[in-house]
Amino acid sequence: MAWIRVAEAADVEPGRPLLVSLDEQDIALYRVGNEWYATDDLCSHAEASLAEGRLDGYRITCPRHGGQFDIRTGEAVKMPAITPIATFPVREEGGVIYIDYEP
Repeated sequence: MAWIRVAEAADVEPGRPLLVSLDEQDIALYRVGNEWYATDDLCSHAEASLAEGRLDGYRITCPRHGGQFDIRTGEAVKMPAITPIATFPVREEGGVIYIDYEP
């Protein structure tokens, strides 16, 4: 895996997911307080963009059918979603956000 620069920390509002694209992979980036998380952007149930969903604490809600995922683990925590989504390590250095990703 490789650490790839994806955003400036100041550009990501807490509680508002940000869509980032790495190669052909869309990833949703989340800021909860001073913590950072990243998941596959597509809901495993409805293939809707999770970056367009509602973030409540550590749960992202799919905008299409209301399925929920824990952004820390990718676990599906509310039906109709049952299949987990991928998560990616995230770090902040000097106000820059990096995701550990390899195509």
